[in-house]
Amino acid sequence: MLKKFVITGPESTGKSTLTKLLAEQYHSIWVKEYAREYLEKLNRPYQLEDILLMAKEQLQQEQRAESITLKYLFLDTDLTVFKVWLSEKYSQEVVWVEEEIKNSKNKIFFLCDIDIPWQPDPLREYPRLSDRTRLFNEYKKLLEKYRLTYHIISGDITSRLKKCKEIINNTI
Repeated sequence: MLKKFVITGPESTGKSTLTKLLAEQYHSIWVKEYAREYLEKLNRPYQLEDILLMAKEQLQQEQRAESITLKYLFLDTDLTVFKVWLSEKYSQEVVWVEEEIKNSKNKIFFLCDIDIPWQPDPLREYPRLSDRTRLFNEYKKLLEKYRLTYHIISGDITSRLKKCKEIINNTI
């Protein structure tokens, strides 16, 4: 049976690095964060419609990966990120995003803590600690609201990887 692990949380919390390392450790594939690819090619400020396009493509990439993976699938973000993003930037709730998240009971979420230093990046918007703390709490509330299985992952990358592996190995 396929096990899906979502690495989620605020910006600059090591999600992409952790996802890639987990996929390598378990000889599996991972779905990259599509928003980064999209935004790097966008030659204008993003809009609400762009976020919805990115969310749809992220979901489609996840679904394609599910069809070719047998044991483990690692997701560098999922619709939880888009839910928080839509709420933060546009105070919007999108029904199909909410429904997809509600139906995510078959995933285990690794919520990356903000205890690692902020890494500047032109695509990142929330460098202040107060913003990072608030956003972390938004992710936590979201996961709890939908009663999704999650674990807070903290510490340096070695500690994070070790904790994730312990959790994964206990789900076998």
